[in-house]
Amino acid sequence: MIRQPSRHCTVGLHALPSRIGHVRRIVSAQLCYWRLDALVDPATLGVTELLANVHRHARPSKQCTVELCVLLDQLTVSVHDLDPRLPHLRSADSWETCGRGLALIAALSESWGVRPDGEGKVVWFTLPALTPAVEEARAVTTHWGTVTLEPEPTGAPADPLAPVRSAKVG
Repeated sequence: MIRQPSRHCTVGLHALPSRIGHVRRIVSAQLCYWRLDALVDPATLGVTELLANVHRHARPSKQCTVELCVLLDQLTVSVHDLDPRLPHLRSADSWETCGRGLALIAALSESWGVRPDGEGKVVWFTLPALTPAVEEARAVTTHWGTVTLEPEPTGAPADPLAPVRSAKVG
């Protein structure tokens, strides 16, 4: 099945420390606009790591593009730069002050990768994205208010009205 992007955002920049904070704010605002607030922290952390790698390693230019793409159930964050050298995951010793960026990306993401792209490369990662319709379907509205349905504990049936029943009415 071929899926078309439902939401897309691209930001071009020079990966300088002063610009990375601006991009974090843009990514955060865009995800909030798309109502994907739960992805703000992992996405901004991941994009910060990728931009720091561009700043530290990319040659001949620090010019890059950050791209956010939301498909039905997944956010893909990618950074395109002009350096053809592909990064690789490595194990950093405890005394080293760098070398953990891709390991962090691997830990926070659902998947990640690197691919050549023209004269440069793309480093990307994905995060699971619950669409607002799915999130809203998890909440049941009653005349008492909204009750969020939590997963059932093993061995006991879920009672979505338990918080309402246990509340004191005064």
